[in-house]
Amino acid sequence: MGQDQIERNMGVQPLDGIMTEHELGNHDLVTSSQEPMTHKAVQRARKGRRLTKHMKQRMADALNLLLKQKGVEIERPWTVKDLFTY
Repeated sequence: MGQDQIERNMGVQPLDGIMTEHELGNHDLVTSSQEPMTHKAVQRARKGRRLTKHMKQRMADALNLLLKQKGVEIERPWTVKDLFTY
């Protein structure tokens, strides 16, 4: 890989672990999102494929909304920094 290329695969992200812990599927996140989001985007987020800042924020917003709808108690809303390591 050349020096001018950006590493795009960042490995499995914390988002994946949180979703697995709460038994949430990609479809759950897509349907809870108030902004357009695809199943493919969620899969890419979980596997660590690089996303835009805006899409990472959409993932965080959708996750927080989904957990609230399911009645899951959390100390504070998840942030982008909590869900992604890049």
